[in-house]
Amino acid sequence: THPTISVAELFRLLLDEEKLSWEEADAIVKKTFAYTNHTVLPEALEKWSIPLFKTVLPRHLHIIYEINRRHMEQVAAKHPGNETLMRELSIIDENGQKAVRMAHLAIVCSHHVNGVAEIHSEIIKNELFKDFNDLFPGKF
Repeated sequence: THPTISVAELFRLLLDEEKLSWEEADAIVKKTFAYTNHTVLPEALEKWSIPLFKTVLPRHLHIIYEINRRHMEQVAAKHPGNETLMRELSIIDENGQKAVRMAHLAIVCSHHVNGVAEIHSEIIKNELFKDFNDLFPGKF
């Protein structure tokens, strides 16, 4: 999921260079990206540490925090009071060392999500990312 950093980079270009509004940039980003997941093993999904982001890509981290803030508002609106679900669906993993869940970022900012094969797609839809599938009907 390392190419997912391109989501934050496209946001940065659209916001900082092209001076688009958040809403305009968000619409373009979500029309641009689709996510093909290559692993059904949760432990194999990439997480990038917050300290790394702060040091190397601080503007990208700021953008990711804003993506997550808006995403969490959407989750809270659909599932008020469900803190467990909010923690599970957050782009930011706060268990242990804080990190960016790159697959979560890809899911939130893509127009479509699939696996590398039909059976793989069914596993990510019904098991690995079931809560995201429920949140975003038709995206998987």
